[in-house]
Amino acid sequence: MTFSIVVRCERTGHFGVAAVTGTPGVGTLLTWAKADVGAIATQGWINPYLGIDGLDLLGNGHPADKALQAVVSLDDDRELRQAGAVDALGRSAAFTGGACADWCGHEHGDGWSVQGNLLEGHETLEACAKAYFDSEGKDLVERLMAALEAGEEAGGDRRGARSATVFVVASELYPLWDLRVDDHDDPLHELRRLSERLGETLLPQILKLPTRRDACGQLRADSDAGLV
Repeated sequence: MTFSIVVRCERTGHFGVAAVTGTPGVGTLLTWAKADVGAIATQGWINPYLGIDGLDLLGNGHPADKALQAVVSLDDDRELRQAGAVDALGRSAAFTGGACADWCGHEHGDGWSVQGNLLEGHETLEACAKAYFDSEGKDLVERLMAALEAGEEAGGDRRGARSATVFVVASELYPLWDLRVDDHDDPLHELRRLSERLGETLLPQILKLPTRRDACGQLRADSDAGLV
C-alpha cells in the first residue's frame, strides 16, 4: 500500500515524514511530527493513535523503541499495522505486523527509518534510504523528495502511486512544510511542482511568522513597510 521515510536531520534537528501510496489522501493520517520531540509514520491498516500516543510518549522522554513498543502492544490489531519512529536524539525504531501485505518490511538506523508494504520488493526501501543519504547537505524537503522519487523509481507501490506527502517541522508547533497531493495520476511529479512553487512563494512567508520567541514575527514589519 505504502512506503515512507521518517527522519531527524543531523544538521538542523528538524523532523520529517514523507510517503507515497496507491490510495488517496496519504498525508491525512500517516504523518506525525512535533518539534524537539520526534516523528512517526503509521501505515498499513492505519491506527492514528500509534502516531498520537507515540508522540506523547516521545515527549515524555521515552526513546523511540520503547515508545513504539508501548503503543503497538496496546493495539489488538497490531499485526495489520506498520510504523516507523525517530526521537529527539535520533534514535529510531520500526514495526511491521505479520499480516501486512507482501512485500513488506522496514530498515532503520541513526536518525532515520524507512518502511513499506505491498511493494514490488525491498529495493524500494534501499533506494529511498540511499537517496536520502546521498543528498546530505541539502534542505530537508529536497532530501525527502529525492528519497520518495528514488523509491518510486525502484519499484514503489505495486498498484502504482495515487497520493504523496512531505511533512517537516522545525522549531515551532506549526509545520515548516506540509505538502500533500491527495489524488493525482502522477502524485510525485505534482508534489515536486508544489515543493518548488511553494518554496518560492509560501516558505518565505512561513519563515516570517510569529514564533514563541518573537510574537510579532517579520510579516508585520514587512506589511508596515509596504513589502507585503
